[in-house]
Amino acid sequence: MASECQGKSSWPELVGVKGEEAEATIEKENPLVDAKIVVKGRDSVTTDFRCDRVWVWVDDAGYVVDVPFIG
Repeated sequence: MASECQGKSSWPELVGVKGEEAEATIEKENPLVDAKIVVKGRDSVTTDFRCDRVWVWVDDAGYVVDVPFIG
């Protein structure tokens, strides 16, 4: 599905960085998406696929724990 979306679609290099930094990097590298920080194990998200959204999963300390990708 991500192949139908425009621009960069995943950011493996952001695992381990602060969520706010990851959010800013994603939105700078692909201005067509809105990055949303969510806490793994605490926050819930919708499962619908959208080309304009990237979930940025962070731990309780605010560090990215999963590769952010469009969806």
